[in-house]
Amino acid sequence: MSVAARLAELGIELPAVAAPVAAYVPAVVHDGLVYTSGQLPFVSGALPAVGKVGAEVSVEDAKAYARTCALNALAAAADAAGGVDRIGGVLRVGGFVASAADFTGQPGVINGASEVLGEIFGDAGRHARAAVGVAELPLGSPVEVEVTFILA
Repeated sequence: MSVAARLAELGIELPAVAAPVAAYVPAVVHDGLVYTSGQLPFVSGALPAVGKVGAEVSVEDAKAYARTCALNALAAAADAAGGVDRIGGVLRVGGFVASAADFTGQPGVINGASEVLGEIFGDAGRHARAAVGVAELPLGSPVEVEVTFILA
């Protein structure tokens, strides 16, 4: 099944590629891979929340934001690669969670990204990953995700 068909089956519509907030491009194709820049959970050009997970932002909401970040990354990768069906799978996910001082649930938050990529790509969505707690993220975002995709 094509990636586009799988997205339709799941009822997922990829968002428009988010405009960069600094001096970078959303994704770069190189040597059979697509590297995305860190993606924030923009929805229609705006962040749905700001703050730290474990304080102003709930774990459940942050997990949903990580999912949004992954879909934003897939949109950026598809745009750079020439279409979503040019994306063959996922190599690595890097997740960053703006964390309250005592919050240690970063892996559960970034599962939001990993799980949706697994739903979309099946076995080709299995990937290496890092889930890191940080003091702050751009624009006050609670979550940021970068993905390295494999070209089909």
